[in-house]
Amino acid sequence: MSDRMRARGPDDGGVLTEGAWGFGHRRLKVMDLSDGSAQPMSSAQLGLSIVFNGAIYNYPELREDLRTRGYSFSSDGDTEVLLKAWHCWGRDSLRRLDGMFAFAIREWNSGRTTLVRDRLGIKPLYYTVTRDYLRFASSLPALVVAGGVAGEIDPMALNAYMSFHSVVPPPRTLIRNIRKLAPGHLMTIEASGTCSEECYWQLSFSRDSRDESRSFAEWREMLLDELRAAVRKRLVAAVDVGVLLSGGIDSSLLVGLMAEAGASRLATYSVGFESVGDKQGDEFVYSDIIADRFQTSHHKIRVSSSQLLAHLPDAIAAMSEPMVSHDCIGFYLLSKEVAKSSKAVQSGQGADEVFGGYHWYPPMVEAERPLDSYRDAFFDRDFLEYKQVIGGSLPATDYASDFVEQHFGAPGAEDPVDKALRLDSTVMLVEDPVKRVDNMTMAWGLEARVPFLDHRLVEFAARMPSRHKVASEGKYVLREAARRVIPPAVIDRPKGYFPVPALTYLRGEVLDYVRDALFSEKARNRGVYNRAYVDRVLEAPEKHITPLGGSKLWQLGLMEIWLQTQGV
Repeated sequence: MSDRMRARGPDDGGVLTEGAWGFGHRRLKVMDLSDGSAQPMSSAQLGLSIVFNGAIYNYPELREDLRTRGYSFSSDGDTEVLLKAWHCWGRDSLRRLDGMFAFAIREWNSGRTTLVRDRLGIKPLYYTVTRDYLRFASSLPALVVAGGVAGEIDPMALNAYMSFHSVVPPPRTLIRNIRKLAPGHLMTIEASGTCSEECYWQLSFSRDSRDESRSFAEWREMLLDELRAAVRKRLVAAVDVGVLLSGGIDSSLLVGLMAEAGASRLATYSVGFESVGDKQGDEFVYSDIIADRFQTSHHKIRVSSSQLLAHLPDAIAAMSEPMVSHDCIGFYLLSKEVAKSSKAVQSGQGADEVFGGYHWYPPMVEAERPLDSYRDAFFDRDFLEYKQVIGGSLPATDYASDFVEQHFGAPGAEDPVDKALRLDSTVMLVEDPVKRVDNMTMAWGLEARVPFLDHRLVEFAARMPSRHKVASEGKYVLREAARRVIPPAVIDRPKGYFPVPALTYLRGEVLDYVRDALFSEKARNRGVYNRAYVDRVLEAPEKHITPLGGSKLWQLGLMEIWLQTQGV
Protein backbone atom coordinates (compact mmCIF):
# COMPACT_ATOMS: atom_id res chain seq x y z
CA MET A 1 0.00 0.00 0.00
CA SER A 2 2.80 2.41 0.89
CA ASP A 3 4.66 1.66 -2.34
CA ARG A 4 1.50 2.35 -4.36
CA MET A 5 1.36 5.83 -2.84
CA ARG A 6 5.06 6.61 -3.25
CA ALA A 7 4.31 9.41 -5.74
CA ARG A 8 2.24 11.23 -3.11
CA GLY A 9 5.24 11.30 -0.77
CA PRO A 10 8.48 10.82 -2.69
CA ASP A 11 10.80 12.33 -0.06
CA ASP A 12 10.63 9.65 2.65
CA GLY A 13 8.62 6.73 3.95
CA GLY A 14 8.13 4.67 7.06
CA VAL A 15 6.20 1.76 8.55
CA LEU A 16 5.34 1.08 12.18
CA THR A 17 3.67 -2.15 13.30
CA GLU A 18 2.80 -3.70 16.62
CA GLY A 19 0.68 -6.80 17.00
CA ALA A 20 -2.52 -6.53 14.98
CA TRP A 21 -2.08 -2.91 13.86
CA GLY A 22 0.28 -1.02 11.62
CA PHE A 23 0.73 2.45 10.14
CA GLY A 24 2.52 3.30 6.90
CA HIS A 25 3.36 6.73 5.54
CA ARG A 26 4.83 8.46 2.49
CA ARG A 27 6.23 11.92 3.18
CA LEU A 28 6.35 15.09 1.11
CA LYS A 29 8.60 17.62 2.87
CA VAL A 30 6.87 21.01 2.84
CA MET A 31 6.45 22.31 6.39
CA ASP A 32 9.65 20.88 7.92
CA LEU A 33 12.56 19.70 5.76
CA SER A 34 14.33 17.86 8.60
CA ASP A 35 13.93 14.25 9.68
CA GLY A 36 12.35 15.46 12.90
CA SER A 37 8.92 15.33 11.24
CA ALA A 38 9.31 11.81 9.82
CA GLN A 39 6.22 9.60 9.99
CA PRO A 40 4.71 7.46 11.38
CA MET A 41 5.37 9.61 14.44
CA SER A 42 5.06 8.26 17.96
CA SER A 43 5.41 9.57 21.49
CA ALA A 44 6.05 6.98 24.20
CA GLN A 45 5.51 9.67 26.83
CA LEU A 46 2.05 10.49 25.48
CA GLY A 47 1.22 6.96 24.33
CA LEU A 48 0.19 8.07 20.81
CA SER A 49 1.13 7.31 17.19
CA ILE A 50 0.02 9.27 14.13
CA VAL A 51 0.05 9.25 10.34
CA PHE A 52 -1.02 12.51 8.76
CA ASN A 53 -1.56 13.89 5.25
CA GLY A 54 -2.06 17.61 4.74
CA ALA A 55 -1.04 20.95 6.20
CA ILE A 56 -2.05 22.72 9.44
CA TYR A 57 -1.56 26.40 8.63
CA ASN A 58 -1.94 27.67 12.20
CA TYR A 59 0.47 25.15 13.70
CA PRO A 60 2.93 27.86 14.90
CA GLU A 61 0.17 29.44 17.01
CA LEU A 62 -1.01 26.05 18.30
CA ARG A 63 2.57 25.09 19.18
CA GLU A 64 3.00 28.25 21.29
CA ASP A 65 -0.30 27.57 23.05
CA LEU A 66 0.78 24.00 23.80
CA ARG A 67 4.17 25.18 25.09
CA THR A 68 2.42 27.35 27.66
CA ARG A 69 0.64 24.17 28.78
CA GLY A 70 3.91 22.31 29.38
CA TYR A 71 4.48 20.53 26.05
CA SER A 72 7.94 20.53 24.46
CA PHE A 73 8.79 20.05 20.78
CA SER A 74 11.70 18.44 18.95
CA SER A 75 10.65 19.31 15.37
CA ASP A 76 9.62 22.41 13.40
CA GLY A 77 6.65 20.84 11.59
CA ASP A 78 2.91 20.51 12.01
CA THR A 79 2.76 16.74 12.60
CA GLU A 80 4.17 16.90 16.13
CA VAL A 81 1.83 19.81 16.90
CA LEU A 82 -1.15 17.77 15.70
CA LEU A 83 -0.10 14.79 17.83
CA LYS A 84 0.23 16.86 20.99
CA ALA A 85 -2.91 18.89 20.27
CA TRP A 86 -4.83 15.61 20.23
CA HIS A 87 -3.28 14.59 23.55
CA CYS A 88 -4.13 17.97 25.09
CA TRP A 89 -7.62 18.55 23.76
CA GLY A 90 -8.76 15.25 22.22
CA ARG A 91 -11.57 15.65 19.69
CA ASP A 92 -11.95 19.27 20.72
CA SER A 93 -8.63 19.88 18.94
CA LEU A 94 -10.46 19.56 15.61
CA ARG A 95 -12.23 22.90 16.03
CA ARG A 96 -8.82 24.53 16.58
CA LEU A 97 -7.25 23.15 13.39
CA ASP A 98 -6.94 25.48 10.43
CA GLY A 99 -5.94 23.58 7.31
CA MET A 100 -6.43 20.51 5.17
CA PHE A 101 -5.93 17.11 6.71
CA ALA A 102 -6.61 13.42 6.83
CA PHE A 103 -5.01 11.60 9.72
CA ALA A 104 -5.13 8.54 11.94
CA ILE A 105 -4.20 8.56 15.64
CA ARG A 106 -3.61 5.43 17.68
CA GLU A 107 -3.99 5.54 21.47
CA TRP A 108 -1.70 2.90 22.97
CA ASN A 109 -3.48 2.35 26.29
CA SER A 110 -7.02 1.98 24.96
CA GLY A 111 -6.08 0.46 21.60
CA ARG A 112 -8.43 2.99 19.98
CA THR A 113 -7.69 4.37 16.50
CA THR A 114 -9.41 7.51 15.20
CA LEU A 115 -9.58 8.47 11.52
CA VAL A 116 -10.32 12.13 10.73
CA ARG A 117 -10.97 14.06 7.51
CA ASP A 118 -10.94 17.86 7.18
CA ARG A 119 -14.09 19.96 7.04
CA LEU A 120 -14.18 20.47 3.25
CA GLY A 121 -12.69 17.11 2.23
CA ILE A 122 -9.59 18.62 0.65
CA LYS A 123 -7.55 15.58 1.66
CA PRO A 124 -8.96 12.11 0.85
CA LEU A 125 -9.43 9.13 3.14
CA TYR A 126 -10.55 5.76 1.71
CA TYR A 127 -11.15 2.62 3.74
CA THR A 128 -12.36 -0.95 3.51
CA VAL A 129 -13.77 -3.03 6.36
CA THR A 130 -14.23 -6.78 6.66
CA ARG A 131 -14.77 -9.07 9.63
CA ASP A 132 -10.99 -9.52 9.79
CA TYR A 133 -9.50 -6.07 9.19
CA LEU A 134 -9.88 -2.37 8.50
CA ARG A 135 -7.54 -0.75 6.01
CA PHE A 136 -7.35 2.94 5.12
CA ALA A 137 -5.34 5.01 2.67
CA SER A 138 -5.11 8.36 0.90
CA SER A 139 -5.94 6.66 -2.41
CA LEU A 140 -8.36 3.98 -3.50
CA PRO A 141 -5.78 2.11 -5.65
CA ALA A 142 -3.67 1.53 -2.53
CA LEU A 143 -6.54 -0.49 -1.08
CA VAL A 144 -6.91 -2.46 -4.30
CA VAL A 145 -3.26 -3.55 -4.37
CA ALA A 146 -3.54 -4.69 -0.75
CA GLY A 147 -5.86 -7.46 -1.92
CA GLY A 148 -9.17 -8.67 -0.62
CA VAL A 149 -11.22 -6.24 -2.75
CA ALA A 150 -14.02 -8.19 -4.41
CA GLY A 151 -14.36 -5.66 -7.22
CA GLU A 152 -18.15 -5.66 -7.38
CA ILE A 153 -19.58 -2.42 -8.71
CA ASP A 154 -21.85 -0.50 -6.34
CA PRO A 155 -25.08 0.03 -8.36
CA MET A 156 -25.98 3.22 -6.49
CA ALA A 157 -22.54 4.67 -7.12
CA LEU A 158 -22.80 3.70 -10.79
CA ASN A 159 -26.07 5.59 -11.10
CA ALA A 160 -24.48 8.66 -9.47
CA TYR A 161 -21.44 8.47 -11.75
CA MET A 162 -23.59 8.27 -14.89
CA SER A 163 -26.12 10.89 -13.82
CA PHE A 164 -24.58 13.28 -11.27
CA HIS A 165 -21.69 14.37 -13.53
CA SER A 166 -19.39 11.59 -12.23
CA VAL A 167 -19.99 12.72 -8.64
CA VAL A 168 -20.28 9.73 -6.27
CA PRO A 169 -21.29 11.05 -2.82
CA PRO A 170 -19.61 9.57 0.27
CA PRO A 171 -19.43 7.04 1.72
CA ARG A 172 -19.86 5.19 -1.58
CA THR A 173 -17.33 4.56 -4.34
CA LEU A 174 -17.78 2.60 -7.56
CA ILE A 175 -16.24 -0.41 -5.77
CA ARG A 176 -18.83 -1.84 -3.43
CA ASN A 177 -16.55 -2.70 -0.50
CA ILE A 178 -14.35 0.40 -0.65
CA ARG A 179 -15.73 3.47 1.09
CA LYS A 180 -14.57 7.03 1.78
CA LEU A 181 -14.89 9.03 4.97
CA ALA A 182 -17.12 12.05 4.43
CA PRO A 183 -15.72 15.57 4.92
CA GLY A 184 -16.07 16.89 8.45
CA HIS A 185 -16.35 13.36 9.84
CA LEU A 186 -14.32 11.09 12.07
CA MET A 187 -14.38 7.33 12.52
CA THR A 188 -13.46 5.58 15.75
CA ILE A 189 -12.20 1.99 15.75
CA GLU A 190 -12.12 0.45 19.20
CA ALA A 191 -9.71 -2.30 20.22
CA SER A 192 -12.63 -4.74 19.94
CA GLY A 193 -13.05 -3.86 16.27
CA THR A 194 -16.24 -1.85 16.76
CA CYS A 195 -16.45 1.08 14.33
CA SER A 196 -18.50 4.24 14.76
CA GLU A 197 -18.69 7.42 12.69
CA GLU A 198 -19.75 10.93 13.60
CA CYS A 199 -19.90 14.39 12.07
CA TYR A 200 -17.88 17.11 13.79
CA TRP A 201 -18.55 20.01 11.37
CA GLN A 202 -21.45 21.10 9.15
CA LEU A 203 -21.85 24.11 6.90
CA SER A 204 -24.84 26.29 7.82
CA PHE A 205 -26.48 28.85 5.53
CA SER A 206 -28.41 30.40 8.39
CA ARG A 207 -28.02 34.16 8.78
CA ASP A 208 -29.24 36.74 11.25
CA SER A 209 -30.85 40.15 10.68
CA ARG A 210 -27.46 41.90 10.59
CA ASP A 211 -26.34 39.64 7.76
CA GLU A 212 -29.51 40.38 5.82
CA SER A 213 -29.27 44.14 6.26
CA ARG A 214 -25.53 44.56 5.71
CA SER A 215 -24.78 46.55 2.53
CA PHE A 216 -23.11 45.08 -0.52
CA ALA A 217 -20.10 47.37 0.02
CA GLU A 218 -19.65 46.00 3.54
CA TRP A 219 -19.80 42.40 2.30
CA ARG A 220 -17.27 43.20 -0.42
CA GLU A 221 -14.76 44.72 2.01
CA MET A 222 -15.23 41.92 4.52
CA LEU A 223 -14.70 39.41 1.74
CA LEU A 224 -11.38 41.01 0.79
CA ASP A 225 -10.24 40.78 4.41
CA GLU A 226 -11.19 37.09 4.59
CA LEU A 227 -9.46 36.36 1.28
CA ARG A 228 -6.28 38.12 2.36
CA ALA A 229 -6.18 36.05 5.54
CA ALA A 230 -6.84 32.78 3.67
CA VAL A 231 -4.09 33.44 1.13
CA ARG A 232 -1.57 34.70 3.69
CA LYS A 233 -1.85 31.68 5.98
CA ARG A 234 -1.29 29.35 3.00
CA LEU A 235 2.14 30.88 2.49
CA VAL A 236 3.30 29.12 5.68
CA ALA A 237 5.88 26.59 4.50
CA ALA A 238 9.59 25.79 4.52
CA VAL A 239 9.55 26.11 0.72
CA ASP A 240 8.37 28.78 -1.73
CA VAL A 241 4.68 28.53 -2.68
CA GLY A 242 3.73 29.10 -6.34
CA VAL A 243 0.37 29.46 -8.14
CA LEU A 244 -1.44 27.39 -10.77
CA LEU A 245 -2.56 30.25 -12.99
CA SER A 246 -5.38 29.40 -15.41
CA GLY A 247 -5.98 33.00 -16.44
CA GLY A 248 -9.41 33.10 -14.80
CA ILE A 249 -10.50 35.47 -12.05
CA ASP A 250 -9.95 33.02 -9.21
CA SER A 251 -6.33 32.04 -9.78
CA SER A 252 -5.48 35.57 -10.95
CA LEU A 253 -6.84 36.98 -7.70
CA LEU A 254 -4.65 34.57 -5.75
CA VAL A 255 -1.57 35.86 -7.58
CA GLY A 256 -2.53 39.44 -6.77
CA LEU A 257 -3.17 38.71 -3.09
CA MET A 258 0.04 36.69 -2.75
CA ALA A 259 2.01 39.56 -4.28
CA GLU A 260 0.22 41.94 -1.93
CA ALA A 261 1.21 39.72 1.01
CA GLY A 262 4.85 40.04 0.02
CA ALA A 263 5.41 36.57 -1.41
CA SER A 264 8.97 36.49 -2.76
CA ARG A 265 10.14 34.78 -5.94
CA LEU A 266 6.49 34.20 -6.93
CA ALA A 267 6.29 31.52 -9.62
CA THR A 268 3.17 31.04 -11.78
CA TYR A 269 2.32 28.13 -14.09
CA SER A 270 -0.15 27.82 -16.98
CA VAL A 271 -0.99 24.99 -19.39
CA GLY A 272 -2.47 25.04 -22.92
CA PHE A 273 -3.53 22.46 -25.51
CA GLU A 274 -4.00 22.27 -29.25
CA SER A 275 -7.25 23.72 -30.55
CA VAL A 276 -9.80 21.44 -32.21
CA GLY A 277 -12.21 23.08 -34.68
CA ASP A 278 -13.50 26.26 -33.05
CA LYS A 279 -12.58 25.05 -29.55
CA GLN A 280 -9.69 27.16 -28.27
CA GLY A 281 -7.05 25.17 -26.41
CA ASP A 282 -5.38 27.77 -24.19
CA GLU A 283 -6.02 30.97 -22.27
CA PHE A 284 -2.48 32.30 -22.23
CA VAL A 285 -3.61 35.78 -23.25
CA TYR A 286 -5.14 36.23 -19.77
CA SER A 287 -2.48 34.47 -17.72
CA ASP A 288 0.12 36.64 -19.50
CA ILE A 289 -1.70 39.79 -18.32
CA ILE A 290 -1.43 38.68 -14.70
CA ALA A 291 2.16 37.50 -15.01
CA ASP A 292 3.14 40.86 -16.51
CA ARG A 293 1.15 42.89 -13.99
CA PHE A 294 2.73 41.21 -10.95
CA GLN A 295 6.11 40.44 -12.52
CA THR A 296 5.98 36.73 -11.69
CA SER A 297 8.38 34.07 -12.86
CA HIS A 298 5.90 32.67 -15.37
CA HIS A 299 6.01 29.23 -16.96
CA LYS A 300 3.77 28.26 -19.91
CA ILE A 301 3.44 24.57 -20.72
CA ARG A 302 2.12 23.68 -24.17
CA VAL A 303 0.76 20.17 -24.73
CA SER A 304 0.27 18.63 -28.17
CA SER A 305 -2.43 16.07 -28.91
CA SER A 306 0.24 13.39 -29.20
CA GLN A 307 1.58 14.25 -25.75
CA LEU A 308 -1.94 14.20 -24.35
CA LEU A 309 -2.60 10.68 -25.59
CA ALA A 310 0.80 9.47 -24.43
CA HIS A 311 0.15 10.65 -20.86
CA LEU A 312 -3.58 9.94 -20.66
CA PRO A 313 -3.15 6.36 -19.31
CA ASP A 314 -0.86 7.64 -16.56
CA ALA A 315 -3.33 10.37 -15.59
CA ILE A 316 -6.12 7.79 -15.38
CA ALA A 317 -3.91 5.54 -13.25
CA ALA A 318 -3.46 8.47 -10.84
CA MET A 319 -7.24 8.80 -10.32
CA SER A 320 -8.57 7.38 -7.08
CA GLU A 321 -11.94 7.35 -8.81
CA PRO A 322 -12.82 7.98 -12.48
CA MET A 323 -13.18 11.71 -13.04
CA VAL A 324 -14.56 12.85 -16.39
CA SER A 325 -13.55 16.51 -16.15
CA HIS A 326 -11.01 17.43 -18.79
CA ASP A 327 -9.07 19.40 -16.19
CA CYS A 328 -7.59 16.11 -14.95
CA ILE A 329 -5.12 15.68 -17.80
CA GLY A 330 -4.43 19.41 -17.73
CA PHE A 331 -3.57 19.37 -14.03
CA TYR A 332 -1.62 16.13 -14.41
CA LEU A 333 0.67 17.48 -17.13
CA LEU A 334 0.93 20.89 -15.52
CA SER A 335 1.84 19.30 -12.18
CA LYS A 336 4.53 17.21 -13.85
CA GLU A 337 6.29 20.39 -14.95
CA VAL A 338 5.56 22.40 -11.81
CA ALA A 339 6.99 19.68 -9.53
CA LYS A 340 10.37 20.14 -11.18
CA SER A 341 10.74 23.51 -9.46
CA SER A 342 8.04 23.72 -6.74
CA LYS A 343 6.71 21.54 -3.94
CA ALA A 344 3.65 23.62 -3.03
CA VAL A 345 1.23 25.80 -4.99
CA GLN A 346 -1.98 27.70 -4.39
CA SER A 347 -4.91 26.87 -6.67
CA GLY A 348 -8.26 28.56 -7.29
CA GLN A 349 -10.66 25.64 -6.85
CA GLY A 350 -13.85 26.30 -4.92
CA ALA A 351 -14.63 29.91 -5.85
CA ASP A 352 -17.47 28.98 -8.23
CA GLU A 353 -19.15 26.68 -5.71
CA VAL A 354 -18.71 29.01 -2.74
CA PHE A 355 -19.54 32.32 -4.47
CA GLY A 356 -22.15 31.22 -7.03
CA GLY A 357 -20.16 31.26 -10.25
CA TYR A 358 -21.99 28.58 -12.26
CA HIS A 359 -24.72 29.26 -14.78
CA TRP A 360 -27.33 27.14 -12.99
CA TYR A 361 -27.50 29.39 -9.91
CA PRO A 362 -29.19 32.58 -11.26
CA PRO A 363 -32.20 30.70 -12.77
CA MET A 364 -32.85 29.08 -9.39
CA VAL A 365 -33.73 32.45 -7.85
CA GLU A 366 -37.17 32.33 -9.48
CA ALA A 367 -37.41 28.56 -9.99
CA GLU A 368 -40.74 27.07 -8.92
CA ARG A 369 -39.10 23.63 -8.70
CA PRO A 370 -35.46 24.15 -7.63
CA LEU A 371 -34.66 20.43 -7.82
CA ASP A 372 -35.75 20.21 -11.46
CA SER A 373 -33.91 23.41 -12.34
CA TYR A 374 -30.69 22.09 -10.82
CA ARG A 375 -31.03 18.61 -12.29
CA ASP A 376 -31.79 19.89 -15.81
CA ALA A 377 -28.61 21.99 -15.78
CA PHE A 378 -26.16 19.70 -13.99
CA PHE A 379 -27.14 16.06 -14.59
CA ASP A 380 -25.45 14.33 -17.53
CA ARG A 381 -28.52 12.28 -18.37
CA ASP A 382 -32.02 11.73 -17.03
CA PHE A 383 -33.16 8.46 -15.49
CA LEU A 384 -34.77 7.23 -18.72
CA GLU A 385 -31.49 7.52 -20.59
CA TYR A 386 -29.59 6.04 -17.64
CA LYS A 387 -31.68 2.88 -17.88
CA GLN A 388 -30.68 2.67 -21.55
CA VAL A 389 -27.00 2.86 -20.62
CA ILE A 390 -26.61 0.04 -18.15
CA GLY A 391 -26.82 -3.67 -18.80
CA GLY A 392 -29.71 -5.72 -17.53
CA SER A 393 -27.71 -7.33 -14.72
CA LEU A 394 -27.56 -4.20 -12.57
CA PRO A 395 -30.55 -2.73 -10.69
CA ALA A 396 -31.76 0.58 -12.10
CA THR A 397 -32.47 2.94 -9.20
CA ASP A 398 -32.48 6.73 -9.45
CA TYR A 399 -30.18 7.10 -6.46
CA ALA A 400 -28.67 10.35 -7.78
CA SER A 401 -31.99 12.21 -7.94
CA ASP A 402 -33.04 10.86 -4.55
CA PHE A 403 -29.76 12.02 -3.02
CA VAL A 404 -30.09 15.56 -4.40
CA GLU A 405 -33.73 15.78 -3.34
CA GLN A 406 -32.87 14.73 0.23
CA HIS A 407 -29.96 17.16 0.36
CA PHE A 408 -32.15 20.02 -0.87
CA GLY A 409 -34.77 19.14 1.72
CA ALA A 410 -32.41 19.10 4.71
CA PRO A 411 -32.76 22.00 7.18
CA GLY A 412 -30.24 24.86 7.24
CA ALA A 413 -30.66 26.19 3.69
CA GLU A 414 -34.07 27.62 2.89
CA ASP A 415 -33.24 29.76 -0.15
CA PRO A 416 -33.20 27.71 -3.42
CA VAL A 417 -29.79 29.10 -4.40
CA ASP A 418 -28.43 28.29 -0.96
CA LYS A 419 -29.64 24.70 -1.36
CA ALA A 420 -27.60 24.35 -4.55
CA LEU A 421 -24.58 26.13 -3.09
CA ARG A 422 -24.61 23.87 -0.05
CA LEU A 423 -24.82 20.74 -2.18
CA ASP A 424 -22.11 21.90 -4.55
CA SER A 425 -19.68 23.17 -1.91
CA THR A 426 -19.95 20.15 0.39
CA VAL A 427 -20.46 17.30 -2.10
CA MET A 428 -19.88 18.14 -5.78
CA LEU A 429 -16.83 20.28 -5.10
CA VAL A 430 -15.26 17.54 -2.97
CA GLU A 431 -15.91 14.78 -5.48
CA ASP A 432 -14.90 16.65 -8.63
CA PRO A 433 -12.69 19.77 -8.60
CA VAL A 434 -10.99 19.17 -5.23
CA LYS A 435 -10.39 15.46 -5.78
CA ARG A 436 -9.13 16.19 -9.28
CA VAL A 437 -6.55 18.68 -8.05
CA ASP A 438 -5.40 16.50 -5.14
CA ASN A 439 -5.00 13.38 -7.31
CA MET A 440 -3.24 15.06 -10.20
CA THR A 441 -0.86 17.24 -8.17
CA MET A 442 0.04 14.55 -5.67
CA ALA A 443 0.78 12.17 -8.54
CA TRP A 444 3.95 14.28 -8.89
CA GLY A 445 4.60 15.00 -5.21
CA LEU A 446 3.14 18.50 -5.46
CA GLU A 447 1.00 19.94 -2.67
CA ALA A 448 -1.96 22.07 -3.80
CA ARG A 449 -3.41 24.56 -1.33
CA VAL A 450 -6.89 25.97 -1.92
CA PRO A 451 -7.55 29.33 -0.20
CA PHE A 452 -11.15 29.54 -1.42
CA LEU A 453 -11.82 26.48 0.76
CA ASP A 454 -10.54 28.06 3.93
CA HIS A 455 -13.28 26.95 6.32
CA ARG A 456 -13.66 30.41 7.84
CA LEU A 457 -14.02 31.92 4.37
CA VAL A 458 -16.59 29.26 3.42
CA GLU A 459 -18.58 29.87 6.61
CA PHE A 460 -18.43 33.62 5.95
CA ALA A 461 -19.69 33.14 2.39
CA ALA A 462 -22.57 30.95 3.59
CA ARG A 463 -23.79 33.82 5.79
CA MET A 464 -23.86 36.17 2.80
CA PRO A 465 -27.30 36.54 1.12
CA SER A 466 -27.29 34.73 -2.21
CA ARG A 467 -28.36 37.85 -4.11
CA HIS A 468 -24.86 39.26 -3.74
CA LYS A 469 -23.39 36.14 -5.33
CA VAL A 470 -25.67 35.41 -8.27
CA ALA A 471 -26.19 38.98 -9.52
CA SER A 472 -24.85 39.85 -13.00
CA GLU A 473 -24.61 36.20 -14.09
CA GLY A 474 -22.92 34.99 -10.92
CA LYS A 475 -19.94 35.40 -8.59
CA TYR A 476 -20.72 39.11 -8.48
CA VAL A 477 -19.34 39.95 -5.04
CA LEU A 478 -16.08 38.13 -5.76
CA ARG A 479 -15.65 39.86 -9.11
CA GLU A 480 -16.26 43.27 -7.55
CA ALA A 481 -13.81 42.54 -4.74
CA ALA A 482 -11.25 41.41 -7.32
CA ARG A 483 -11.35 44.85 -9.00
CA ARG A 484 -9.38 46.15 -6.03
CA VAL A 485 -6.53 43.74 -6.82
CA ILE A 486 -6.30 42.62 -10.48
CA PRO A 487 -6.78 44.21 -13.95
CA PRO A 488 -10.36 44.50 -15.29
CA ALA A 489 -9.40 42.73 -18.56
CA VAL A 490 -9.23 39.46 -16.61
CA ILE A 491 -12.38 40.13 -14.57
CA ASP A 492 -14.65 41.07 -17.49
CA ARG A 493 -13.51 38.28 -19.81
CA PRO A 494 -15.80 35.36 -20.76
CA LYS A 495 -15.77 32.57 -18.18
CA GLY A 496 -13.29 29.81 -19.04
CA TYR A 497 -11.44 26.81 -17.63
CA PHE A 498 -8.52 24.56 -18.55
CA PRO A 499 -9.90 23.49 -21.95
CA VAL A 500 -8.90 20.14 -23.46
CA PRO A 501 -10.70 20.03 -26.83
CA ALA A 502 -9.48 16.52 -27.69
CA LEU A 503 -11.54 15.07 -24.82
CA THR A 504 -14.72 16.88 -25.86
CA TYR A 505 -14.53 15.99 -29.54
CA LEU A 506 -13.17 12.46 -29.50
CA ARG A 507 -11.36 11.87 -32.78
CA GLY A 508 -8.44 9.89 -34.16
CA GLU A 509 -6.23 8.13 -31.61
CA VAL A 510 -8.27 9.25 -28.61
CA LEU A 511 -11.43 7.83 -30.17
CA ASP A 512 -9.61 4.57 -30.97
CA TYR A 513 -8.36 4.40 -27.37
CA VAL A 514 -11.90 4.63 -26.00
CA ARG A 515 -13.37 2.26 -28.60
CA ASP A 516 -10.76 -0.40 -27.86
CA ALA A 517 -11.56 -0.28 -24.14
CA LEU A 518 -15.32 -0.52 -24.63
CA PHE A 519 -14.99 -3.40 -27.13
CA SER A 520 -12.44 -5.32 -25.05
CA GLU A 521 -13.11 -8.76 -23.66
CA LYS A 522 -12.91 -7.40 -20.12
CA ALA A 523 -15.62 -4.85 -20.88
CA ARG A 524 -17.86 -7.50 -22.44
CA ASN A 525 -17.39 -9.80 -19.45
CA ARG A 526 -18.13 -6.95 -17.05
CA GLY A 527 -21.51 -6.42 -18.69
CA VAL A 528 -22.05 -2.96 -17.23
CA TYR A 529 -23.08 -1.17 -20.42
CA ASN A 530 -25.89 -1.93 -22.83
CA ARG A 531 -24.08 -2.66 -26.12
CA ALA A 532 -26.79 -1.00 -28.24
CA TYR A 533 -26.31 2.28 -26.35
CA VAL A 534 -22.53 2.11 -26.73
CA ASP A 535 -22.85 1.48 -30.47
CA ARG A 536 -25.22 4.43 -30.85
CA VAL A 537 -22.85 6.83 -29.06
CA LEU A 538 -19.83 5.53 -30.97
CA GLU A 539 -21.56 6.17 -34.30
CA ALA A 540 -21.65 9.93 -33.67
CA PRO A 541 -19.76 10.84 -30.46
CA GLU A 542 -19.91 14.58 -31.11
CA LYS A 543 -23.72 14.47 -31.05
CA HIS A 544 -23.78 12.96 -27.56
CA ILE A 545 -22.74 15.84 -25.33
CA THR A 546 -23.89 16.46 -21.76
CA PRO A 547 -25.63 19.70 -20.67
CA LEU A 548 -22.29 20.78 -19.18
CA GLY A 549 -20.50 20.24 -22.48
CA GLY A 550 -18.81 16.91 -21.78
CA SER A 551 -18.60 13.84 -23.98
CA LYS A 552 -20.92 11.02 -22.97
CA LEU A 553 -18.65 8.61 -24.80
CA TRP A 554 -15.64 9.77 -22.80
CA GLN A 555 -17.60 9.16 -19.61
CA LEU A 556 -18.32 5.55 -20.61
CA GLY A 557 -14.81 4.88 -21.83
CA LEU A 558 -13.09 6.50 -18.90
CA MET A 559 -14.82 4.29 -16.35
CA GLU A 560 -13.95 1.12 -18.24
CA ILE A 561 -10.32 2.21 -18.75
CA TRP A 562 -10.05 3.13 -15.06
CA LEU A 563 -11.43 -0.23 -13.93
CA GLN A 564 -8.99 -2.07 -16.17
CA THR A 565 -6.09 0.14 -15.07
CA GLN A 566 -6.75 -0.56 -11.40
CA GLY A 567 -7.11 -4.28 -12.06
CA VAL A 568 -10.63 -4.38 -10.68
